Amino acid sequence: MKKAAVPEKASLTRERVLRAALALADEKGVESLSMRLLGRRLGVEAMSLYNHVANKDEILDGILELFAGEIVIPSVGAEWRSAMKERAVSARVAFKRHPWASALMDSRISSGSARLRYFDAMIGTLHVAGFSLELAARAFSVLDSYIYGFERQRLNVASGDELPAEKRAEALRDVLPDDAYPYLAKMAELTMKNGYDEDADFEFGLTLILDGLERILKTSRRR
Repeated sequence: MKKAAVPEKASLTRERVLRAALALADEKGVESLSMRLLGRRLGVEAMSLYNHVANKDEILDGILELFAGEIVIPSVGAEWRSAMKERAVSARVAFKRHPWASALMDSRISSGSARLRYFDAMIGTLHVAGFSLELAARAFSVLDSYIYGFERQRLNVASGDELPAEKRAEALRDVLPDDAYPYLAKMAELTMKNGYDEDADFEFGLTLILDGLERILKTSRRR
C-alpha cells in the first residue's frame, strides 16, 4: 500500500519571517526579538533567516512596515476632518494591538514604503484641504503626539496593575484626606461610581484638536 505523501514544510519567505517576528514582538515585547528565537519559532536554524533579512535592524524596520499597513490612511479627495479622525482611531487600535510600536517608531530613522505612503497621505490630505505645508506638518505632529501620548499613558497605567479603574479609584480614595485634596477625592468617587470610559476620553481630546485645527484653517482661508 502506497504511503501518504508528507506535506513539505512551508517555504521560508521574507513575509513569513516578518509575520513571525511581529507575533513574537506582540507576545514577548520587541526587546526579546533575536534571530535565534525567531528561528526557533519558524522551526529553522537562525542562519537560514539571513537569506531573507540582513539583520535584526531590518526585522525591526519590517515589523514597523507591517504595523503601518494596519493604519487607515486617507484616500484621495477625502474630507480632511473625517479622514484625520478615522486615521487616529485606527492608529489607536493598531497601537493597542502592538504595544511596542509607539516606542519603536520613535527610535527608528529609516522608513519603508508603507510608512512613507502613510506620511505622504496625511500631509497631502491636510494640504489639499487648505493648510499650508508648514501648518499641515504641524497639524500632523500634534495629532501624532496626542495619539502616541495617549497610548503611552495607557500602557503606563496598565503596567502598574491589572485592576479595573473603579478598584484603582477606590484604593486612591482610601488614602485621600478630604480636607487636603477635596477635588481629587470627588474625582475618585466619581470614577468609583461610573468607571473610566477610555474611548470617550480619547474622543474628547481628539475633538479638541480637530476643532482647533478647523479654526486655524478658517483663519488662514480668510487671509
